[in-house]
Amino acid sequence: MDTPPVPERQLYRITEAMRLLSMSRSVIYEQLRAGRLRSVKQGRARLIPAQTISDYVQLLIDESEGINDQAA
Repeated sequence: MDTPPVPERQLYRITEAMRLLSMSRSVIYEQLRAGRLRSVKQGRARLIPAQTISDYVQLLIDESEGINDQAA
């Protein structure tokens, strides 16, 4: 079953962040607990800001480049 595309916005629900980052729910929550991914609460909903997702992707890129630099 195809999932609908995630619309661009400022805040994403956990399920949308899972699709954007291609990660499971447990990995998303693990990254939240570790402080590598930030979230906000609005009522009972936990939301992840779009900028936080971009920052997290950049963190992964930076870490990957650091590993590649060390191997060379």
